[in-house]
Amino acid sequence: MAAFDHSLARFAVWNLAGNTPFNPGAGIGPGSTRAENQARGLALLDVDFITLVEVSPLAHITWLKDRLADYGLTYNVTIDQQPNTHLHIGFLHKPGIEVSNARFVPGSEGSYAGGRQAYAVDVEIGTRFDATVVGVHLKSGRDRPEQMLRDTQCRVIGDWITDLQTRAGYRRDMLALMGDFNMIPGQDVSNFFHLGGDDVMDFVSCWDLQDRFSHILGKGRANLLDGFAVSRRFSTDYVRGSLRLFPMHWTLDMGRERFRAEVSDHLPFVASFKLF
Repeated sequence: MAAFDHSLARFAVWNLAGNTPFNPGAGIGPGSTRAENQARGLALLDVDFITLVEVSPLAHITWLKDRLADYGLTYNVTIDQQPNTHLHIGFLHKPGIEVSNARFVPGSEGSYAGGRQAYAVDVEIGTRFDATVVGVHLKSGRDRPEQMLRDTQCRVIGDWITDLQTRAGYRRDMLALMGDFNMIPGQDVSNFFHLGGDDVMDFVSCWDLQDRFSHILGKGRANLLDGFAVSRRFSTDYVRGSLRLFPMHWTLDMGRERFRAEVSDHLPFVASFKLF
């Protein structure tokens, strides 16, 4: 594997808006404006590791990898078929980043029939950086019943990350939790409480992105549904204050409404981690 020779690694997360259950291949693949825009947006983002949410169908992430090669960017893919849904979570990572032990968090769909399970990988970069990255895509919806379903998912994930930090080989490793939380800071209080485990996680997106949005609504309004968290212990590799919303609509010279129609209804986050 090629060496990774940078002093910082840039991690990102992005929801591709692949929720087309009746035609999972719609809007993607060769000749698709939406897919080409997604590939061009990822090329402009040019991060080292990215968690992709709502990959549908499964092969779309490989198509993106191949298209990114045309832009001069080389990525490897880690993804598995979700047990209960057509919406997948996957990772693109550059050579020099070792990704292993991909697994679903058992039962993390909670009480949501057909829900997405959290998907975790172990990540190593050089001799200093060891982390577990957990990608999540929780139940959508703003009403109390949806929040209660998210509670059932968050409890399982929170207990899993709490337990992981007690296991040999993981006790001094960082945890990074990222994805489409479908939770709004200050509103979905019980969701954040359960997802954080036994005071394990620091939801840096709630602090660093208080005045920003990530989800573009049809009426032009927006909110901060996506989330990014690092473990409170052994997370000194996270560069404090580095988490930013990447204005992909702006980099692609689009307004919000056009971006929502032709790329995705979510914008990516990106953060930096020290390798020294």
